[in-house]
Amino acid sequence: MLARGTELNTDDVTRVVDEAIESRRSVRAFLPTPVDDETIRDILEVAARAPSGTNMQPWKVYVTKGETKQSISDAILNSGIRAEKAVWDEYKYYPDQFFEPYLARRRANGFGLYSALGIGRREVERMRAQHDRNFIFFDAPVGMIFTIDRRLNQGSWIDYGMFLQNIMIAARARGLDTCPQAAFAPYHQQIRPILNIPDEEIVVCGMALGYEDTTKPESTFRTDRAPQEEWVTFWK
Repeated sequence: MLARGTELNTDDVTRVVDEAIESRRSVRAFLPTPVDDETIRDILEVAARAPSGTNMQPWKVYVTKGETKQSISDAILNSGIRAEKAVWDEYKYYPDQFFEPYLARRRANGFGLYSALGIGRREVERMRAQHDRNFIFFDAPVGMIFTIDRRLNQGSWIDYGMFLQNIMIAARARGLDTCPQAAFAPYHQQIRPILNIPDEEIVVCGMALGYEDTTKPESTFRTDRAPQEEWVTFWK
């Protein structure tokens, strides 16, 4: 981490920052290698420098390991609620009906991941099993659950996104990997009693944190990004 006053030229700083951003990926296979609490606290401390309207800092984080993390996994996987039947009753992440260009991007993401795993398009049970790996945090040693006060508005959700991104970039700066997971949000009723989350807090998402297992086939999968011509307009 660069302290103020550190003597690095602009090119060095650019390279370090860009590498942390560009190497961030949604990793779906982790090693059991533990991550110490001090490192997690350091990541969250620097991430909390994210901007927020009038400095409200709308984030709240529940860090889980070991038995508590396993309890969350068990509660969701034993709930009998399949992902396709889960009700997004707190907020909606996706539109009711996908449309272009978002439909094509979504399909490319799903097909790309399943292809890396050798899962065919009609292998529904294998797809479900892969999705269920969300709920064991893809075997990561650390699982985080993020909440926001339901009385806050959309601006605070924008601020929250910047905080989450900061966590993922700070993790990369320390050689760690992450996977943000909206999949936890519909299972807030299963998660609340385990973490004593009060009713006034909405479960925003989860996040796996740890070291990538590069031996797994899903670790070969890479998403692309749309060219700037599709989403940037310059006016002079």
